This record gives sequence, C-alpha cells and structure tokens, in this order.
Amino acid sequence: MARPEKTAAVAEIVESFNESAGAVLTEYRGLTVKELQDLRRSLGENATYAVVKNTLAKLAANEVGIDGFDDLLTGPTAIAFISGDVVEAAKGLRDFAKANPALVIKGGVLDGNTLDASEVAKLADLESREVLMGKLAGAMLASLSQAVYLLNAPLSQAARLAGALEAKAQQDPSILAGGASQEDSTGPAAAEETKVVDEAPAAEEAPEAPAAEASEETTESTDA
Repeated sequence: MARPEKTAAVAEIVESFNESAGAVLTEYRGLTVKELQDLRRSLGENATYAVVKNTLAKLAANEVGIDGFDDLLTGPTAIAFISGDVVEAAKGLRDFAKANPALVIKGGVLDGNTLDASEVAKLADLESREVLMGKLAGAMLASLSQAVYLLNAPLSQAARLAGALEAKAQQDPSILAGGASQEDSTGPAAAEETKVVDEAPAAEEAPEAPAAEASEETTESTDA
C-alpha cells in the first residue's frame, strides 16, 4: 500500500473510533461473504462492520489513545464501530456468534477503555438502553402518580366540604352569620326574653330585712 493510501486508511479508522460510542473487535476467519452481509444487516444502524488491516488498526488505536489493542489484533480482523446503543450492538454480535461460531469476539473498547472478550459478553448481557429507559419512565410515572394523588386528595376533600357548606348556606343563611340570623334577633323569642328582663324586681325595691325590725322593738322596750 502506498504511503498516501496508508495515511488515508489510518485516518479513516481514526475517524471511525472518534465518532463511535464503542467498538467490538472480532475475527471473521471462516465466514462466507453472505454471512458477513447477514451480520452487517443484523447490526442495522447500530454499528458499521469493517474489515481492517492489523497494522493500520494498531496505528489508528495508538493515535486515538487506546491502549492494550495490539495483542487483540491478530488474524483476520474486523471491527464493529458502534454508533447506536452499545449494549444492543453487543447483543447482536453475541447472538450472531452463537449461530455462526466462525465469528470470534476478541474484545472491544468503550469510553476509551479496552475490554476483553468476557467483558464484552457481560456488556451484551445487560438490558438495552431502550428497556432501561422504559423501566425508568415507568418508575417515574408511578412516583408521579403517587405524588399527584397525595397532592390532589386534600384538595378534593376541601372542594367537597366547600360544596356541602355552600348548599347548607343556601338553605340556612344563618350558618354564614355565626349561627344567628336577623330574624332570630327580632322575632318573638327575642321579644319574650326582653319582657322577662323588664319584669325582674330591682335590687333597691327589695323588702327590709327582719333583723332591722327586731332592732327597733328592742330599743322601744328599753325606753319604757
């Protein structure tokens, strides 16, 4: 490969690393052209599966600061550059490898950190971002529903109480006047109460006490 072509090829791999959320390194020895096409279709928009030369991949990995990739770059190599959900792409590669043992997952890189084959397998066992987001949304909705119930319950009770009070006030306006309506203050009961107060004897008209009369009789007897 001429030097300009080599430089362009390395730059292309570097760009793929930089634009990807992660990458999975595989060996495709023994896969047919049709099987490789099926693998690319199975990954869909989540990843781009590209066959690379080991020497060029090493140069590109060193340029973007990925350590520990050299030992994985042996044999026929192809890299799945993942642009979508990393977990979903890892699941797709794992499932394809189970159906097609010729595909060997050797490792990968995620957030600049090198992963070995077992770590990629663990990544594939995780729930996908879509599932996790669905569970998170469900939990948030459940919490929100509980919060709305707690906030609305006192308000609804207050609304029912206000409605009952309004209906009662329409039947008996005295409720809003502290329990005594204008009719009660001027009606027959009030007049009778006034009459009873007027007929009560005053304190100054009370009869003299018997003790005073006894004192006068004793004085007259002494004079005689």
